[in-house]
Amino acid sequence: MANKVEKEDNVIVKAIGKSLKSSPQKTNIVLGLIRGLKVEKAINNLEFSRRRISNEVLKILKSAISNAENNHQLDIDKLFVKEASVGKSMVLKRFRPRARGRAGKILKTFSRVRILVQEKEVNEVKEVKEVKEVKEVKEVKEVKEVKETKNNKQEKKENNGTKN
Repeated sequence: MANKVEKEDNVIVKAIGKSLKSSPQKTNIVLGLIRGLKVEKAINNLEFSRRRISNEVLKILKSAISNAENNHQLDIDKLFVKEASVGKSMVLKRFRPRARGRAGKILKTFSRVRILVQEKEVNEVKEVKEVKEVKEVKEVKEVKEVKETKNNKQEKKENNGTKN
């Protein structure tokens, strides 16, 4: 299933996997490996993951990529995983016999996975790098200023004749 959501000429493509036989907690761990990554790196992470559910998630991701390419003519090299979320699907209820005639409840949960893929512009990547560089430069300047103020305080104490 593929849907298109438009936000200021940014096309977001969605793929959904229903009733995956794994709990949402376990599935969310695998989805955490691919959130925010470029599609190529996300595929590598899923292929080399040792978890069983990663194969199913890989199929859904590839479906989203092919939807983006065929239905919306997006460039595969610029795609990244915008969002990867998991929800609860159906629950099979089973019972296990316990001591004294009692029964223990076993819940076998299924997951519903939704992956959103978007095309990232090259300019956006450059802007993010520039912002990071500016933040790093500011942090370095702040550290230098803190060191200078400490040195000035020590000099004043030495001039007054008191030392630590």
